Amino acid sequence: MLQDYAGIMMNPAAVLWDMDGTLVDTEPYWIRAETELMNAHGIDWSEEQGLEFVGNDLLTSAAMMQDAGLDLPGTVIVDTLLDKVVAKIEEAVPFRPGALDFLDAIVTAGIPCVMVTMSYRRLAEAVICACPDGSFDGLISGDEVTVGKPDPEPYLKGAALLGLAPGACVALEDSKPGLASAEAAGTIAIGIPHLVALEERPGRILWSSLEGRSVADLRELTSRQSV
Repeated sequence: MLQDYAGIMMNPAAVLWDMDGTLVDTEPYWIRAETELMNAHGIDWSEEQGLEFVGNDLLTSAAMMQDAGLDLPGTVIVDTLLDKVVAKIEEAVPFRPGALDFLDAIVTAGIPCVMVTMSYRRLAEAVICACPDGSFDGLISGDEVTVGKPDPEPYLKGAALLGLAPGACVALEDSKPGLASAEAAGTIAIGIPHLVALEERPGRILWSSLEGRSVADLRELTSRQSV
């Protein structure tokens, strides 16, 4: 009995999931939407420029597009991009390799999950609806924070949504701004680089993929942090 209890205690209090690039591979949708919008207004746009937006909040990305010559209000840019990406999500949700199996294992272990994304709620909810019922216990979206990633606010709010200390939660991230946000919030932050490389540094946790990962991996990290 004591051994079972100890095993439960080693679970993280919650897992805070980034969405774009971590749970689902929607970054190509965003880059395509940005390229179509810029090209429609006579502005050349490259994939490399689109990669600079990975992990940003949407209004920051809109401002960068304005700086590149797009003469539209920021809110119009955001709404146009969202319309395009939501339409693609409604056709097919491109889950990242291993993400659904890992999510299922976490939920089965009784660990609550919160999505913490810079995408807006209407897009995030479309992705959550494509996940198995009951996968997520909460959502923090980009239109519900005062300051987006890399500021710690999104992950602080994600932990607070469940009444938890950030340090008791694991955060899963693929982007530079997202990982910086999770680390600054004090979570047990795991970087899973996708389109953009993440810098290796002492104490930083990086996984090459979610494929083959299990709750045991999370327990090991949580136990290591508590020592």
